[in-house]
Amino acid sequence: MYSLYYCPATASMVVHQALLEIGAPHELKLVDFDSDVQHSAEYLKLNPQGVVPTLIIDGKPMRESAAILMALADRHPEAGLAPAIGSPERDSWYQWIVFLSNSLAATYRFWFYPSDLGLTEHTPESRAPLQKKIEGIWTILDTHLAAHGPYLLGEQFSAADLLLIMHMRWSRNMPRTALEWPALSRFADLMRARPSWKEVYQREGITDWTGW
Repeated sequence: MYSLYYCPATASMVVHQALLEIGAPHELKLVDFDSDVQHSAEYLKLNPQGVVPTLIIDGKPMRESAAILMALADRHPEAGLAPAIGSPERDSWYQWIVFLSNSLAATYRFWFYPSDLGLTEHTPESRAPLQKKIEGIWTILDTHLAAHGPYLLGEQFSAADLLLIMHMRWSRNMPRTALEWPALSRFADLMRARPSWKEVYQREGITDWTGW
């Protein structure tokens, strides 16, 4: 039994969806950001950064969405969340997981939390380079999917796709949503039709960017 500490529609969403894809028994423990539970002494013992997700695996807390995805893929190979270890496809899978985490998620962090840049709030001048970088990443991903899709690994769905669709959702209120890139839009249609996506929305009470 896994225990997932989550907050609806945040970075914990991808771990929640992965658990549903696997079909692994799990329980959800709400970390209510509105009540600042993430900074409580009890939660900080599990996650010193005061963020979600935290997944309890065999009694021990694990943090970082991408790392948790890789761990779950290894623990449940029958779920097909990653190609076989040692295969060229597995190497590509590692590449996409790290790219999405390091290049996209890290930039999003600055977009949503200007305080990380030492700013009280963003100005047009501080937002512009972040927007340019995020949109440049969409172009890279769109070009790849157009040539090698429909998923990041071609015909094979994987946990990297779960990570991508979550990050795409985060663009919904940006000046240009990821859906403006055609191959990404087709990818989103595939991902948002998955039963696990629909169930996450139902469980977490999410109502925006459903796509149907």
